[in-house]
Amino acid sequence: MIGVNELKNGLTMKYKGTLYQVIEFQHVKPGKGPAFVRTKLRNLDSSAIQDITFNSNEKVEKAHIEKKDMQYLYSNGDNYSFMDMESYEQMDIDKKIIKDQLKFLVENTIIQIAFYENRIIGLTLPEKMTFSINSCEPGIKGDTKSGGDKNAELETGHTIRVPLFVEESDQIIVNTQTGQYVSRV
Repeated sequence: MIGVNELKNGLTMKYKGTLYQVIEFQHVKPGKGPAFVRTKLRNLDSSAIQDITFNSNEKVEKAHIEKKDMQYLYSNGDNYSFMDMESYEQMDIDKKIIKDQLKFLVENTIIQIAFYENRIIGLTLPEKMTFSINSCEPGIKGDTKSGGDKNAELETGHTIRVPLFVEESDQIIVNTQTGQYVSRV
């Protein structure tokens, strides 16, 4: 058990029988009345985001999360196959569990899979990854009316905004947490 004053972004906890991950937290000490902690939590079962306020003296159960490095191999319908980098065992993960990360999932990428009591609760991609551009709009020289960027489709099929100078078949680096263009390779 930990006090809510010890919460940090990314911490996984169990509250009222449900597993949550802390997205944001704020300690509030009003001029009148007791202090409290305002949080934004992601329900790891449903992916729903909830705002929950705790009294500053409340305690929650910290969830022990095990993380393993695994390599993404291939997709087969709604299942995605991964290989444990230590034991070389393969496991399939249902599309529903990793739907938010699919837009940046490329074969042979080493990712981190999180387990809670032998149940997969999610995966973490590398913060920055390199992708090939499948297609993009032509860049019109001098056109800065649109902010100086255009749409480009990555090799995964996901579309992001890139600067006008990026062309088809270029290699670019993308921040997988924000989904934004970082640089050209």
